[in-house]
Amino acid sequence: MTQPAPVTRIGQRAQQLRQIRECPVLTRRVARSSCYAWLAAAKTRAARTAADETLAHAITVIHVASRGIHGVPLVHAELPRLGRVVNRKRVARLMHDHGIQGAHRRRLQSLTQLDKKARPAPDLIGRDFHA
Repeated sequence: MTQPAPVTRIGQRAQQLRQIRECPVLTRRVARSSCYAWLAAAKTRAARTAADETLAHAITVIHVASRGIHGVPLVHAELPRLGRVVNRKRVARLMHDHGIQGAHRRRLQSLTQLDKKARPAPDLIGRDFHA
């Protein structure tokens, strides 16, 4: 997940200046504590990104092994068998981000062929549909 633009710019600017107090954008848009918290969480974000990439590879392997048929529910059910217990929504997010999609069933086609020349059935009750 990407950070909002002001926070990202603050982090980049703070790294350039090496002192958060010199960052002019900081005092106008975001609280100082938020900037410190965002900078402190950089290692956690990097670790999560690496874990997401590893999980995305496992999801891709499962998807390819199923010949592209398995969607989110079946991939999520297969992951614990490989020793990876993760949330279904995380699997859905990663599959969406990487463009992995399960097969869809075809929509049933109607067999009735309408006769466009036929007269509509008569209204035996005498209803009036005009407003």
